Amino acid sequence: MNSSPFPVVLFSKLFMEVIDGNEIAAQIISELKVEVNSFSQERPTVLFIRVGEDPASVSYVRKKQNTAKKIGITSQLLVLPDSITQEDLLDAISKANADQEIHGILVQAPLPAHIDERKVFNHVNPTKDVDGFNATNLGKLCQEMEEGFTSCTPAGILEILKRKKIVTEGKHVVVLGRSLIVGKPAGMLLLRKGIPGNATVTFCHSRTPDLAKFTQKADIIIVAIGKPQFLTADMVSTGTTIIDVGINRLADSAKKSGFRLVGDVDYDKVAPLCSAITPVPGGVGPMTVAMLMSNTVKAFKLSLETSYS
Repeated sequence: MNSSPFPVVLFSKLFMEVIDGNEIAAQIISELKVEVNSFSQERPTVLFIRVGEDPASVSYVRKKQNTAKKIGITSQLLVLPDSITQEDLLDAISKANADQEIHGILVQAPLPAHIDERKVFNHVNPTKDVDGFNATNLGKLCQEMEEGFTSCTPAGILEILKRKKIVTEGKHVVVLGRSLIVGKPAGMLLLRKGIPGNATVTFCHSRTPDLAKFTQKADIIIVAIGKPQFLTADMVSTGTTIIDVGINRLADSAKKSGFRLVGDVDYDKVAPLCSAITPVPGGVGPMTVAMLMSNTVKAFKLSLETSYS
């Protein structure tokens, strides 16, 4: 029986923290700006390859370029028609791989249906793969090799946990989602030896029966399942930390745009139960861009080490 003078939900509200991803990302960007300004002459350069004119992709790349500019990173943009053949796209990547003035390469997803994304991502030189999608870098993550690149969203999640001093060691982390971009690398990061890390990780997905059986026992839940408001209050125990990776559009006539953004978590009902939670928007999203910039600076420094060796 609850002996507290406050109901459990109200008690949890007093201590629930909404994690401001914009604030943490701004800190990282500020730190990177100082680091880049300390370089003597050369500056990191990242190439964005965009195929077609998808409005969301145009917006995402523009935001990444603006962030790079703030830091002092040089960005280049290669726009290719959505009718491009896979062979021609791979040729364009090969040229960028060979260009010593380019330190990082990002191929903006999604790609047209006739393009094999996995082949494209694996064609990017692993030492320039600032998106962290190449199989070599995923393998280095499994082997806990520091010189590899971690995909940006999982890296951002880890940075949130680190900077907010959220304990992961000995905790039970449930990852909802098994994609190569978020779910699998996020789980591997939290399994690894180190801080943050040393967690017990359970992977769940759309085919997992009785999901609540797992999520109710979690200390930390990472939700990257791609379904709006999927995680509901009855699936969560009081005091859980929730990282919501989802970005979904729901029709909303009250909005000028005609839609509103929601995550994979039923935020209004779940948040009062949490010790900490990331909102959508303004949670993990800004961290993804910040960690892309961090990977670009890392690629630049690795290129210097290689040229001097």
